[in-house]
Amino acid sequence: MYQHTQTGWTVIISLLVSLLILGFISLPGDGIILFSSISLFIIFFGILFNSLTVQVDEKNIRWYFGPGFWRKELSFENIEKVSEASNQWYYGWGIRKIPNGWLYNVSGLAAIEIKLKDGKVIRVGTDEPDVLKRAIQSRLHLMSHT
Repeated sequence: MYQHTQTGWTVIISLLVSLLILGFISLPGDGIILFSSISLFIIFFGILFNSLTVQVDEKNIRWYFGPGFWRKELSFENIEKVSEASNQWYYGWGIRKIPNGWLYNVSGLAAIEIKLKDGKVIRVGTDEPDVLKRAIQSRLHLMSHT
């Protein structure tokens, strides 16, 4: 079994910088209402995307953001192969459509790439791609021998 939560420092810092810039722009004038409403949105977004948790058990890999937002689950029966990947910086963070598939990421460029039997690709960002890849590969290996 494997479980790891990566803190989304890139997301957190980006949102804090956005709040500071917004404060400097809106607060000197009559922008308190604008600042307050946009700040609430930014804080809500920060809570949802402040971390990414990945779990590997006997049958599935699961991942979700923050307190359980956007839960995804993938059965090992659907996985063809897994490898380490490095994302392009412009792929960004959060949930993104990328060439051939989807990216789920909160910080950094490291990820694992899961190629499904139907040809689709899923990338899950992680700060320990080698450990996560081995956890998935060991489950795939065990399933192939049962």
